[in-house]
Amino acid sequence: MTEQTHEKLKQIKQGFRLLMNGVASQSMREKGLQYKINWGIQLTELQKIAGEYGKDYDLAVELWKENIRECKILATMMMPPEKMPPELADLWMEQTPSQEIAEMTAFHLFQYLSYAPAMAYEWIASDRQLYQICGFQILSRLFMNGRKPDERGINELIDQSVAALSESPMAVKHAAHLCLLRFAELGEPYEQIVRNATKSINLDIL
Repeated sequence: MTEQTHEKLKQIKQGFRLLMNGVASQSMREKGLQYKINWGIQLTELQKIAGEYGKDYDLAVELWKENIRECKILATMMMPPEKMPPELADLWMEQTPSQEIAEMTAFHLFQYLSYAPAMAYEWIASDRQLYQICGFQILSRLFMNGRKPDERGINELIDQSVAALSESPMAVKHAAHLCLLRFAELGEPYEQIVRNATKSINLDIL
């Protein structure tokens, strides 16, 4: 780590004390969100910090290494998508500690990666809950931005979504449900695909 990056990291961590929200932090702990340190800082405040420092690959890498909720979230905001190689994305996913961070990473970073679709389809087929949630979240964002999958992608999405809605934990079901809703919003043919697929498991989600 360069001296400049070290100083930036130090400044950011020192600034957390001024923004801490003990009530929010306690609420997260009660809901099972466990971090070594959690200042309970609101996302709007973290977005301001990220805006002040801008995109910074080296700083994002160092922030991610910290087992601190706010550092993880800032890392997702500061990492330049065009500079993140697939192996680093895999590493970050492997090290993702909670559903909150999985969702933040999908929203702030992973949806913008050039290889996001392929990565997302791989992850929704995983047997690991956070991978599935993150994968469905990425696809949801891509569909919201008008990205239409090819036939293979559609088949993979439907297969994995139906499986998730049938037998997965509630958090994965919710992510799959939202993803199918966003997929259906791409147009009438896509809506019909969702209706036909969910009818097979006696669900009507539209």
